[in-house]
Amino acid sequence: MTARPRLVGGFIWGLAGVMLIALLWEGYKFFGPADGLSIGELRVLPRTTDLAMPHLWDMIVRLGEPVTRADDALPLWAVVGLAAVTTLGIAAAGWLVGVVVGVGFALLMQRWRLAEFGLLPWIVISQTVPLIAFAPVVKSWGSRVEIGSFEWQDWMSVALIASYLAFFPITVGALKGLQSPDRIHVELFETYASGYWSTLKRLRFPAAVPYLLPALRLGAANAVIGAVVAEVSTGLQGGIGRLLIQFAGQASGDPAKAWGPIFGAIVLGLVAAGSVALLSVILKDYRRTEETA
Repeated sequence: MTARPRLVGGFIWGLAGVMLIALLWEGYKFFGPADGLSIGELRVLPRTTDLAMPHLWDMIVRLGEPVTRADDALPLWAVVGLAAVTTLGIAAAGWLVGVVVGVGFALLMQRWRLAEFGLLPWIVISQTVPLIAFAPVVKSWGSRVEIGSFEWQDWMSVALIASYLAFFPITVGALKGLQSPDRIHVELFETYASGYWSTLKRLRFPAAVPYLLPALRLGAANAVIGAVVAEVSTGLQGGIGRLLIQFAGQASGDPAKAWGPIFGAIVLGLVAAGSVALLSVILKDYRRTEETA
């Protein structure tokens, strides 16, 4: 299968998935009970009232309306778009830090087996720390950082949280890829007296590409999640996370408005992962293993 039919097929399946979700949403809203379904005190199905589940077309129409009643108010889609761009920039900075840290850890663990035994369990455990509690701590620590004229900014704390989530899949994917060459190929390079860096450049890095590309996409999505959660926890203004909290508080009077930032966060994650997917075009010559697996 060539690249173009595969791209078209992926788009069609993605569109079909969106349509299926829309049909399920409207179908449940039409047939589901107005008060939802509860078992004891546990609610297992949501309410279907307009306050809890607005119609999809109401959400779409609301995106084109002014965000407030002020004469100079921007439409909701523009406010969400500006906030999404802010969060995307912070998430991108966190993703870059995550790439550097993740690949660095992978190189270290591939080079020395003892480092893998000592570091990998702690890297896995690190992902169990709840971000809601961790983000304010990072902001507090960052506010005390002063190096000469350098002053820590609040957005840097958010970017650090984003990198915290992004580096884990990148570390695991890069390590798996760097360890993927067959022993016979490694021994062939040893026969040619290739040094560590030559083997890394000509054998291990090309072999790691099919493993690294999905890890980078997952890391980008994680960076967006981390940035949004950190914005909520730290109270950073201007990002999509803050809009989620702000508009959620207005949901009782304008339920469709509260879904605007949610749509923005979804699109933000897709844009982040899709942007990283462009690397697969640049590195297409190294994707033979991924296509034949």
